[in-house]
Amino acid sequence: MQTASKFHASHAQAGVGLIEVLIAVLVLSIGFLGIAALQAKALSNNNSALARTQASIAAYSMFDAMRADRPSALTGNYNGVITATAGACPTAAASLADVQKRIWCLGFDPANPPTPLPGAAAYSVASPPPPTLLGGLAALGTGTTGDINCTPNGAGTAASNCRIIITFNDSKASGGTATAMTFWTQL
Repeated sequence: MQTASKFHASHAQAGVGLIEVLIAVLVLSIGFLGIAALQAKALSNNNSALARTQASIAAYSMFDAMRADRPSALTGNYNGVITATAGACPTAAASLADVQKRIWCLGFDPANPPTPLPGAAAYSVASPPPPTLLGGLAALGTGTTGDINCTPNGAGTAASNCRIIITFNDSKASGGTATAMTFWTQL
């Protein structure tokens, strides 16, 4: 009788180990799917942070250009909306403000430096920045806009409050909406 009960007990346990392994694999695979989703979200947020950093670099590079050409900035020569789309960037006309706005739109390309102003020395490309176009609106993608507006702050043309709004596509992190970042400085 004892042998029959041992045989019956071992028969009742047959396949239980296999079911335990299958459940463990199921739990593990759900965990791996969660980790993969977390990694994808972290990657999209990282791309968003890069775009926001590039927008900040672009805004402050234009503020620096405006400080270098303060008289033109104070009289509103930099004001306007610039869109980083092929053929939509301003042409480099006869003023430093126009040249700066074109560089800001396209970024600095060492292979194709901007034409210097009449009577000015050629731009040096002996040690140019890397051709990543950081500092330009083009780094944020086609359709990025930069809206510059400098208004006198009540002290005549001696000082001005300047605002730059950069609008870019941040759809990977924001779910398909454009993101606008506003920057302020006083010249």
